[in-house]
Amino acid sequence: MSARSEPNEPGARAPQSRTGGGGAGARKDPGWWGAPPAGKGGGGAGVPEQKAAGDPRTPKRLPPGGQRGGPPWMGAAMPAEKSMNFGPSARRLLGRLRPHRLQLVTIITLGVSSVAAAVVGPKILGRATDIIFTGVIGHQLPAGSTLDQAVAGARAAGNDNLADMLARMDVVPGVGIDFDALGRVLLLALGLYLAASLLSWWQGWLLNGVVQRTVLRLRADVEDKLNRLPLPYFDRQPRGELLSRVTNDIDNISQTLSQTLSQLLTSVLTVVGVLAMMFWISPVLALVALVAVPLSVIVTRLIAKRSQRRFIAQWRHTGELNGQIEEAYTGHELVKVFGRQREVEAAFAAKNEELFQASFGAQFISGIIMPAMMFVGNLSYVAIAVVGGLRVASGTMSLGDVQAFIQYSRQFTQPLTQVASMANLLQSGVASAERVFAVLDAEEQTPDRVASARVDGRVEFEHVSFRYKPDKPLIDDLSLVAEPGHTVAIVGPTGAGKTTLVNLIMRFYELDAGRITLDRQDISTMTRTELRGRIGMVLQDTWLFGGTIRDNIAYGRPGAGEEEILAAARATFVDRFVRSLPDGYDTVINEEGSNVSAGEKQLITIARAFLAEPSLLILDEATSSVDTRTEVLLQRAMAALRSDRTSFVIAHRLSTIRDADLILMMEHGRIVEQGTHEELLAAGGAYHDLYHSQFTAAASVDAEPEPAAR
Repeated sequence: MSARSEPNEPGARAPQSRTGGGGAGARKDPGWWGAPPAGKGGGGAGVPEQKAAGDPRTPKRLPPGGQRGGPPWMGAAMPAEKSMNFGPSARRLLGRLRPHRLQLVTIITLGVSSVAAAVVGPKILGRATDIIFTGVIGHQLPAGSTLDQAVAGARAAGNDNLADMLARMDVVPGVGIDFDALGRVLLLALGLYLAASLLSWWQGWLLNGVVQRTVLRLRADVEDKLNRLPLPYFDRQPRGELLSRVTNDIDNISQTLSQTLSQLLTSVLTVVGVLAMMFWISPVLALVALVAVPLSVIVTRLIAKRSQRRFIAQWRHTGELNGQIEEAYTGHELVKVFGRQREVEAAFAAKNEELFQASFGAQFISGIIMPAMMFVGNLSYVAIAVVGGLRVASGTMSLGDVQAFIQYSRQFTQPLTQVASMANLLQSGVASAERVFAVLDAEEQTPDRVASARVDGRVEFEHVSFRYKPDKPLIDDLSLVAEPGHTVAIVGPTGAGKTTLVNLIMRFYELDAGRITLDRQDISTMTRTELRGRIGMVLQDTWLFGGTIRDNIAYGRPGAGEEEILAAARATFVDRFVRSLPDGYDTVINEEGSNVSAGEKQLITIARAFLAEPSLLILDEATSSVDTRTEVLLQRAMAALRSDRTSFVIAHRLSTIRDADLILMMEHGRIVEQGTHEELLAAGGAYHDLYHSQFTAAASVDAEPEPAAR
């Protein structure tokens, strides 16, 4: 439920937005020798357009100097950039996985088992290499001789390196490759890699379920939070920016968790397992391989620090661009009417360029991590190959162990490279999480305390004071009483505080001082749901959602029967024009409500309020969009609707509120006159002047002579 805003009177806004955005992903190298495969990368995945019906009322401001061109709504206020605090935000995001502790333990267990099977694989394959190499060397040695004789012969020939190598080999001269033993070893390796793959698949399946359920809860928490936020929060937030956080940023969080959690777990376990196997095979080569670790950490930190702030800017610019697109599309008719397409396109191009620069910088800088890590890994690979070759030649290591160690070196550097390549996804995801957490941490409206009793309709303002901004007073020490069943009309110039008055009754805003009572009960002690459930509101700016006419009328009272809906439609003259439509009450109102006229839309909203059977009725210039004949009919219908109900009517056309029980003339947040229509005219004050100005102004314009031709 929303209220029409006047200057200095921000009102509630209907939820409507169109957003678009993109995610960022990183490519991963394929697994090596059975290592768990790297996850998919999402390069610039588009986020589907989000839509909802409504009529925007978003606070606007232009940049300093008014440099930006375009229609007024293109100057929406944008949020200031917030410094990213990666550590706490990342921990808070991971903390949302706590409800799935049992599944996470299972996932870790499966990950350990999968990595263990994959890590043992190279050692088994090293044994296969030793069988082949031993068979090849043995086949070349003279049959019938012993190994000691072969070693002595090599030394006698001056080939000490060959002699040392033969001395440490389990070779039988004259005997070739043992294919039976080789087959058993290869089958064992195949079984290990198959088990690793199956365990990894099971782990990924469970983890995906955990991530999606976590994101499901996050979306639900954000939706619940939005329902608990006070109206001033939405007054300060451009709708496109807020909807971008609810849609694009949460989608980015889902993508980040899905692509990084499994790989991070697998990578860490792989590093630990591979490192243990490397020290088991050769502590010397393991120390050589470890030199890559500090180099990798230093490179990653240096690059990640530079890309971090650019990811924050990327998602900030995405929200701002969404706001521009949503507002320009909503007002596309005005853009065309005033011929401001070029200015809108220029504003879009400028913001789109800012988003491009931020996204390009973030992706480019973070993308440097991958080749830098590959370079460090290749240096380690070369060092291991050289040192390992020398140790094989000296006979201190077998060829199979060196071959296994080289595989381990690849398995060791690959997880480090994967973690580094995920840095951009992690930073992007945590930046989005921080934006979502900012919504979840926003100050909520004051909680309801007790349920209200049944409302009869006596409304009393007792020394009420209110202001939207502390330094700009609006309503100050206002008191009035509306008796049950009375109609109170509120008139006055724009910005006098008329809409604010009814917004305070609805508890859209909390008072600065004083109190408002309903049947002598302070409304701050009532639940908002119960209070607003007793109030019906019809606004000048109609809001219809995408659905049938029947659904839009039934929105006023869920569970209303067909006969009740039809009775409300007949009482408010909706039935008259609905019968002429091909689909009748099943006619679907399109997204903009353009398939029915403005007057017909207003009739539907009045029928909606009629069906709600409220105890209090608020009419905010509700008949301004209908023709004169329909207005007369609506006046009769609303007269019946107002019977036995307290009604507040905001009116600019004073001829429509002559029969009001009480007319309040407001100026600058104060009631300067009150009384009936006849009493106020007789007083000859502000109401008298305002009433007659509506007629004398028209007469003066009609009487003004035409300008002389030149």
